Amino acid sequence: MAVTLKQLAERTGKSITTVSRALAGYDDVSEETKGLVRRVADELHYTPNFLARSLQKRRSRTISLILPTVGPRFSDPFFSEFLTGVGNMAAERGYDLLLSVQAPGEGEMELYRRKVSSGQVDGFVVVRTRRRDPRIAWLHKSQVPFVAFGRTENGADFPFVDVDGAKGMRLIGDHLIGLGRRRIAFLSSPSELLFVEHRLDGLRQAMAAHGLDPDEMRILQGDLTQKSGYEATASLLDGANPPSAIVACNDLMALGAMSALHERGISVGPDIAVTGFDDIPMAEHAHPPLTTIHQPIYEIGRMVCEKLVRLIAGTELASRSEILEPRLIVRSSCGAPRKQSEQAGG
Repeated sequence: MAVTLKQLAERTGKSITTVSRALAGYDDVSEETKGLVRRVADELHYTPNFLARSLQKRRSRTISLILPTVGPRFSDPFFSEFLTGVGNMAAERGYDLLLSVQAPGEGEMELYRRKVSSGQVDGFVVVRTRRRDPRIAWLHKSQVPFVAFGRTENGADFPFVDVDGAKGMRLIGDHLIGLGRRRIAFLSSPSELLFVEHRLDGLRQAMAAHGLDPDEMRILQGDLTQKSGYEATASLLDGANPPSAIVACNDLMALGAMSALHERGISVGPDIAVTGFDDIPMAEHAHPPLTTIHQPIYEIGRMVCEKLVRLIAGTELASRSEILEPRLIVRSSCGAPRKQSEQAGG
């Protein structure tokens, strides 16, 4: 039998109202009380059935996207494209899009609980999925409609859209090594974001397939911003035996890498190749234009939103999960084939 709010109230010695507001993260409940209620809820395996509650009242016809504020923010063209896709599809289906920002952590989870318990939204779009994502775990457990852009580590059964990042990076690796680039450096995102593992695995697979040792690849971590790509590249250039190719896990870090090379008088392409991932509009107009992996960001936003609207309406999805094919876009940032000496030994 499912645990009720009344049972939680009896166990904690608090009123049902206080227990409900504590679980929802309201500010008028002390942190001590919130902690007590959540510990008892976990001990009793309490699962709030917000879906059943939502069926008892009128829907808000609003969907929510809570944007993590660590790393890229509104200045990131990636999110601008994605949000436009989500927002346009939502409008076509008669829904509003409610956008919020919140740093990952307990404050983020309280915001999710509050939006659900207040009936403010009917479902969520989740972005930048993490290896073990508490947002997805909670939404899934609470039976709240949501669709994610990205996967999680444990392969949980939830609706998502993603791009095959491993295949995308294999395409990048094959292209670079085919040009004779053998000393490869990888500019990584924060390790808790799962997509970076897929992309790094793909690059390693390409290196191994061409007889290179993946363990010799230098890996530097950034935060997906141009600044971090610039700083990581500067660090590479300050060290011995700089790379012949810099593979960034997104376009913004690649653009930052190109800035660092320009500043040192190093020619992007002929001297050191640079590649990205996403194919944001800026990539085509960089100097030189950036070789990258295209993923249809705007279309993905539309796909994610359409799946969510169908879930809210109780319509069965034709496919709960979709992994899209990436496409290599070759531009001048990789330069001409290297001389024979580098092809032979790097």
